[in-house]
Amino acid sequence: MSRLARTERLPMLHSLPVIQPDSFRSRVQSPRGSRSGPPADRTTCASRAASASGISTRCARSALPNIGECWEEATATFMILGDVCTRHCGYCAVSHGKPVWEDREEPERIGRAVADLGLEYVVITSVNRDDLADGGAAHWAATVRAVGRQAPRCRVEVLIPDFQGSTASLETVIAAGPNVLNHNTETVPRLYKLARHGGRYERTLGLFRHARTVAPALPTKSGIMLGLGETRDELAATMRDLRGVDVEILTLGQYLRPSAQHLPVEKYYHPDEFAELR
Repeated sequence: MSRLARTERLPMLHSLPVIQPDSFRSRVQSPRGSRSGPPADRTTCASRAASASGISTRCARSALPNIGECWEEATATFMILGDVCTRHCGYCAVSHGKPVWEDREEPERIGRAVADLGLEYVVITSVNRDDLADGGAAHWAATVRAVGRQAPRCRVEVLIPDFQGSTASLETVIAAGPNVLNHNTETVPRLYKLARHGGRYERTLGLFRHARTVAPALPTKSGIMLGLGETRDELAATMRDLRGVDVEILTLGQYLRPSAQHLPVEKYYHPDEFAELR
């Protein structure tokens, strides 16, 4: 992955740490070695503090490999609205089923945790909650506002679900004042039925199109996983589509299979290929 560029349009974004090509090359050759080493002391303390506050970090819940790097950069991703998703995507390690969780105090707890941990940049994400009338949008907005009240210097990126195409839910989140609006495209259109159960490619593009209409100055971001079987031409076409709806930031990452029950990795991309795609 490449370092996020600072631009006049996006003065609030922090540069992200870069995984150097030499270290990534060994990871490509040996997927078992793709996880980072033991987290630093700050990571351990911060993770325990988050657990003690009764909140869930996406980093820990989904066994993400770069958790140590994130905490060292005073960055964390918090997953709200429980840990059971109403969808069953072929690449995701989060549990799926019928959610029964509801915690109206969660937004304030996350706000306090962000302040107590001295975080400078947080990403808020969630499971899909298609069982809720608004997809959880009101809870999203309450969480963004709680962080803004209790840690006003912290930047907030929201990594939102598609809310089943509800523009009202999208506008509810935007109205809360996040610094960056992120929604992952994840893969190319042909692979949506295989990888993104319940997702719709056109719905993703529509989300960004509507966001630009109602909040022209809000930076928009998306991410694509590589290695699910997409072709180079399909990837290029998807990138053009995202630029067509004015997505400003795009991250490309190697898909790593969470378990034998998930979709297999069709290809490990070489660092030179990431450089070309950049």
